[in-house]
Formats: sequence, structure tokens, C-alpha cells
Amino acid sequence: MDEKYDIIVVGGGHAGSEAAAAAAKLGSNTLLITSDMTKIAQMSCNPAMGGIAKGQIVREIDALGGFSGIVSDKTCIQFRMLNMSKGPAMWSPRVQSDRVKFSIEWRNYLESINKLYLWQDLVIDLIIEKNRVIGVKTKLGTKFYARAVILTNGTFLNGLMHIGEVQIKGGRVADEASYGLSGSLKKYGIPVLRMKTGTSPRLDGRTINFSELREQKGDDKPSKFSFLSGTESKLKQRSCHITYTNKKTHDILKTGFKRSPLFNGIIKGTGPRYCPSIEDKLVTFSARDSHLMFLEPEGEDTVEYYINGFSSSLPLETQYKALRKMKGLENVKIFRPGYAIEYDYFDPIYLNKTLESKIIENLYFAGQINGTTGYEEAAAQGLMAGINAHLKNNNKKEFVLKRDQAYIGVLIDDLVTKGVDEPYRMFTSRAEFRILLRQDNADARLTKMSYNIGLASQKRLNLIVEKEKSINSILKFFKEYSVSPEEINQTLIDLNTTALKQKIKLKTVILRPQVKIESLIEPIKKLKELINNINTGRDEILKSAEISMKYESYIKKEYENTKKFDRLEHIKVPENFNYSKLFSLSTEARQKLMKIRPINIGQASRIPGVSPSDINVLLVFMGR
Repeated sequence: MDEKYDIIVVGGGHAGSEAAAAAAKLGSNTLLITSDMTKIAQMSCNPAMGGIAKGQIVREIDALGGFSGIVSDKTCIQFRMLNMSKGPAMWSPRVQSDRVKFSIEWRNYLESINKLYLWQDLVIDLIIEKNRVIGVKTKLGTKFYARAVILTNGTFLNGLMHIGEVQIKGGRVADEASYGLSGSLKKYGIPVLRMKTGTSPRLDGRTINFSELREQKGDDKPSKFSFLSGTESKLKQRSCHITYTNKKTHDILKTGFKRSPLFNGIIKGTGPRYCPSIEDKLVTFSARDSHLMFLEPEGEDTVEYYINGFSSSLPLETQYKALRKMKGLENVKIFRPGYAIEYDYFDPIYLNKTLESKIIENLYFAGQINGTTGYEEAAAQGLMAGINAHLKNNNKKEFVLKRDQAYIGVLIDDLVTKGVDEPYRMFTSRAEFRILLRQDNADARLTKMSYNIGLASQKRLNLIVEKEKSINSILKFFKEYSVSPEEINQTLIDLNTTALKQKIKLKTVILRPQVKIESLIEPIKKLKELINNINTGRDEILKSAEISMKYESYIKKEYENTKKFDRLEHIKVPENFNYSKLFSLSTEARQKLMKIRPINIGQASRIPGVSPSDINVLLVFMGR
């Protein structure tokens, strides 16, 4: 066929879908090649998006103009804002999605984008000339040419699934693995490594005794991911349920350890420490008699349930017998067992911050092949790779988010600076400036930046301008308005906080932990008039304004810290700087700096093995 495109995206998972959508929306003729067009952005593991730190990433993707948040909203069957008992930096949105409708909705969006084309096939090799990728070869024997290629192969590269002693080649159950690509890249000096992840059994809800389980409902006033209006779910909302393992469950699971590929040396890949299999849990937490399990519905109408917490590579009969020893699951039947999967990934330290390879020009990597785990981390990488491939093709400045601008910036900086030795998962603790990187202000942080490169729409820009205007008017009112005891004392007494003795500025009142803006609307008529003029996003505007006032001192302090952080980020390192000649550096620092080749002193300071004294040596050498 010998067709030519601006960008080819390999893989139709979460990373590939976001990459293809972004590149095409920006104006690139884009081809998305996927092995099965009926499984676009398939939820291969649990049917959920978001969660702690991950929810912040989904909101950032949406603020930039991606689709993960919109699709999650429209296919939501339960919404929860996690960590509400903690500070707002920790609040994290999460949805249960209808797994089948999620994939269909994603495909509908992809098919609606001009300049985006799809091809069902497997890519088996790259076409490379003079260390520059110019196209791909597929299993069907076709060749497609492009100015840039983005690889988002997920778990499909040399994928091998394990259920006890049974081994099945594939990228996931019922899907063929991809072969040839890893060997091709290895020839060019890109190290190919192995990782392992896994998934849980799927249960037949008709055989679960829900009366024995603890119900977990969604929020009474559910929010959503997207900052756009009109993305609210119209699906039936469903509950999750909670059960626990017990000693009998554990005893049965242990009988399968001898046949477990995780323990008998068959599995070589490194597994996720933060999302361990049930057999890992029994070994790591041997003193515990039980583990929490969540039963999550797979869709609006289906009887299929995912048991979150029971990822396993144990033999089928062991999984089945152990499940039946848990409360409410005494008569359970399963649709399919859990399994572990090993797959190839590539060390991300060989990538630039644009996710372009340092070794092969115009070749980008995104998603699990960079050593990450999770739909959200993958989608974020895909979005950034799609943006940067388009920008480079058009000789425009790269689009890189810093650590103080977005969790996406933290994610990519961690990958390309530190590399990975286990599947990488985002946590709030990884972000130094998490009070600035809240889920509520992702649009304020990112939408204008995205609009300036041509991705975020005019509608999104108008929304954030109007939102900021409303927030500022509320902040101004609280700063200037003096409230009298007559207006507010009864409300304060009802809220179990001290009544006023004289007029004070309203901003002083809102600093009390018991007081929310919502509780002040009725007693203060002028505030009510002001808030009634807010047309869209009222709840979110009030929350953002309240956070700005209650956490003002913390936010100011964090901004000051970002200035110190930026000083090192602005000290550039010459592109071909020879660290090996700086003998004042430690041997480990010289080796790491030569391998990773940081673009600035800030990045150098975050490389494991590079000490503060090594950074001082570099600063002195550069006249700082």
C-alpha cells in the first residue's frame, strides 16, 4: 500500500488513543494501527479510572484537551472523591466505568476526528534509515511511511501469560502478542527488559451473596472529571461491595505456591510492588490474617464483577477454591481466572522529556513499554508524545511540563531521569508541589498552555477565563466584606464555632475549619447574589475559592519553593558535555550523568547516585 502519514501510532490502548487523538486534532495526518478495533482503550484490568494521584492525572489530561476524562464521565457507573478527610492536595476523583461502553465511546471519538485513520494489524518491524524512523512494517506485509512513529504497545511485546503451570502467548486473554519489534530495537542499542503485571478473576454476580457483603456506594453529589459541561453520565449508578480474605482462604492459596510461576522461577519479569498479587501479599504481609477485597461491577447491566485485590498467577483450581472460602463468595462461579503477564519494556532513561528516543530520531515511546503501570499514566504519556511528535514535525517548540506544573510533568521527569526497576505508579508523595497540583485547578494550570499550542479548544479557554473571573470576585468579596454578628452568629452557633462580638472581615470567618462557603450563602444576602450570578461550574468554583483562602499561606510557601526549584532548572548543561573529565565528581555520578545526559542542573540533581556535592561541583564548573 505504501501510504504516507505525518504520524503513525502503534497500539490502540489508552496511550495510543490519546496520542492519535492529540496528533490528529493538532492537524497531523495520523494513522492508528491496532490489533483489534473492537477493543480500543480496553480496560484490561479493573474497570475504573482515577484514584489517588491518578485522578489528578485524568483531570490534567482533560484540561489539556484529551479525551480520557470525557469518556470516563460518560461511561461512569459510580463516582467517588477519595481522601476527602484529608487536605485538598490529596483529594482524588475516581470512577467505576462500564468497561464495554468505555471502549465503544473511545472509538466513537476517534472516528469523529478529522485526519485520524485506523488500520487493524500488528506492527512487526520499523523502517529506519540513518538512525531515523520513517515507517513501519506489519504482519499483513504492508508498509506505512511517516515522519514520526509513536510506539504504545502496552503488554503485547512478546507477551506471555501465566496461570499456574499453564503458559499462553498473548498480550491479554484472547489477544495475540506482538513479535519482532523488540529484536529490531535491540539492534539499535535500546535495552529490552521484562516486566510482569497481572489481573484478577472475573466473578459471576448471580452467584455472589451480596447480603453478606458491605455495600460501598458512590458520592451523594457525584462530580466528574471533565471541565466541560455536558459530559455527565446517563448510566445507571451501581455500588461496589467489600469482602475479606481469611485464614482458610490463605491456607488454600498457599497450597498452590509450589506450582506458582511467581515462586518457582518461571516468571523473570519484575512485578508491581504497589499492586501486588494475592500470593505476594501472603508472603510480604505474612502476619496478616485477612486482606481487603473490592467487588467492582464491570458495567451498567452486566453480572460480571472484578475482584480488586485478588490479582493472581496461581493455578485455576487454587484460585477457585480460595475464592469460595470468602464471605459472600461461598457459591461463586467465575467467568475466567486471574493471570500474570510478562512483557517487554524499554528503559525510559533513553528518552528525552518529549518521549522521543535519544537513539532513533522521530521515534516516540509511551505507556507500559516505558515501565509504567495504569491506564492513567499511559494515557498521559500518549497525549504528550502525540503533541510533541506533531510539534517537532512542524518545527515548533517542544511541549514539556515541569514538576511544579503538573503530575504529568512529575511522571515523565521521573521516568527519563531515574528510570524504572519496577512498574512505575504515580502517588501524591512523588510530587514536591502537590498543594499546587490539585485536581480542582488542573484547568487553571494547563488549559491556557494547551490552547497556545493549538490543542485545547476556544470553548475550554472561555470556561477557564470565566471560572477565574468568578473565583477572583469571590476572593475579593471575602477580603473586603465586613460581616456583622447579627448576620452570621446563628449560623456560627449551628456550626459549633464561636459567635462574633463585633464586625470582622468575612475572610477571617472562612478560615475556621467548621465554616464552608456553602454555609454562608443564606445568611449573607450579598454573597448569595454574587454566587447566583455564576453560570457554570458553581460547586467547583466555590471549592477552589475556599481552598485558595483556607490554604493561602501554604500555597504562597509552595510558590516560593518553586522559585528555588526553577533556579536549578534554568541552568542548562551543554548538549555533549563530557562528565568523565570532571574527576571531582564521584565515579557513580560520572557514570550516571554520562548515561542519562540531563538537560539542566535541576534534572541532574534528581538522578539517583548524584549527590549534593556532585551538584556543587557542576555549579562551580559552570561559574555558579
